[in-house]
Order: sequence, then structure tokens, then C-alpha cells
Amino acid sequence: MSLVVCPTPIGNLEDITLRVLSALRDVDVVACEDTRRTRTLLDRYGVSAKLVSYHEHNEEWRSAELVERMLEGQTVALVSDAGMPLVSDPGFVLLRACVTAGVGVEVLPGPSAAIAALVASALPADRWRFAGFLPRKKGELRSLVADETGTLVAFESPRRVPATLAVVREVDPERQVAVCRELTKMHEEVVRGSAAELAARYADAPPKGEVVLVLGPVDFGAKEGGAGIGVAPAGLDQLRRLVGAGAKPRPAAAAVAELTGGSANQLYRALTE
Repeated sequence: MSLVVCPTPIGNLEDITLRVLSALRDVDVVACEDTRRTRTLLDRYGVSAKLVSYHEHNEEWRSAELVERMLEGQTVALVSDAGMPLVSDPGFVLLRACVTAGVGVEVLPGPSAAIAALVASALPADRWRFAGFLPRKKGELRSLVADETGTLVAFESPRRVPATLAVVREVDPERQVAVCRELTKMHEEVVRGSAAELAARYADAPPKGEVVLVLGPVDFGAKEGGAGIGVAPAGLDQLRRLVGAGAKPRPAAAAVAELTGGSANQLYRALTE
């Protein structure tokens, strides 16, 4: 009895691993988000597994049913529509239920849009964070972007990309960004540049397809030859006053930069030097 977590291709069906195919052939049942989509994948490789739906609307009761099956000796595979289950996809409820019930869990490696985008971005990968889907509220998005010291990877709706990039530009126009679109598919595209450049590019023409945004560390743009527009003494003085009053340095630098037209990165560095 066990749960086998099986990642599936994020676009190109040839990206499924031999180990995942072997597991899907051997299990008693496959729990999947969309049985039609999973059946298309399995039919491609001649896998005739029994499928049951498992999605955000039936996670609770379906998890209980699947755990009962496993306690009776069955093996269950968990897949999402694309990529690794649980990563902004259903599966957490089932996995936790298995752990609580003492059911073994095996996680197989495989495709991940977040990892593919991080590498394709050409931005630092030594320290990074996955944020799932970015917050819709502007204030929450600003706080997330301004206070991020490592590379940030996130999913975003293509129609929201222009507004999101506009917010990143407001916080720091030099922030290095990559818009990764349709990864592993025929029309795959990775566009790299500063927040200012990409906000202008997509302002009137949102990208099409599935998008992963990657934002470099807040000081990466300057290290790589950013605009270098300097720090005005008045702006630095305002920042010191805000921090002295208890504000966090990075969000405060972003706020002062927006008011003065300066660089949040350079303001922050000037404050800490």
C-alpha cells in the first residue's frame, strides 16, 4: 500500500519519464485533476490504468476514499494536469492524509514549470523562492516584490502580466525580469530584460499562453550593469527617516524611489553601506 506522486509533462508529452510510465502501469488507480486530459497522456503510451477524479472541489472526501483503498492494500498514483502535484496544484490534502494514516509516500522526479523557468531566466538560482500565483492586490504585490532578496519565481495569468510588470517597475525599474511563456511547447519564448523594458513591451500586448515570471534579486540589476542613475541626498535622507521611524528598509526604499524617481536598489545600498 502506498501513494506514488507522479509529475507529468508541462507541455511536451515526450517529457514524461520511463519511471513514471512504469508506475502508472503498475498502480491500482490513478487520481487525476482531469480524467480526459490524463487519459490523452496515458493513451499516447498505451497505459490502460483506472482513473478517478481528484481536484480542488472534491479533495476532502476523495482523499478519505483513496486512503481507505491504500489501507486495504492498493497502490494509488497521484497526477495533476501538468508538472508536479501539490505545486500550485491539488494533492496536499491527500498527501497529509497518507502521512497521518501511516501510508507510504513515494515522490518521483519529473517536469516542473517553476524549475524550467528559473533555469531559462538566466537569473541567479543559488537562492530562490517559489510564490505560486502572485497576489492580485497591488499593495500585497508591491510588498512581495520590494522585500524579496533572492530570485522570485511565480505563476501569472497572461492577461495580468502588464499590470504586474507595471508594479514591479514602480518598485524598481532596474529589477531584472524574465517572462517565460509556453515552456516546452512549440511557441516557447523567454523574454529577458529590466522591469522598465518589459513593462513597456507588454503594456499594450499581453503575452499569450501559460506564463511563469522570474524576478532577479533586488540588487542583481545594478551588479550586472544597471542604469546607475545615482542617489539623491534628499531621497537618502527621507529613507533614513522612514527606517528610523520603524519602517522596513527595502519597502521604504521602494516607496522613496517611487516618490523621487530614483532607484530602490541604489537607495537601499546607500543606506546599508
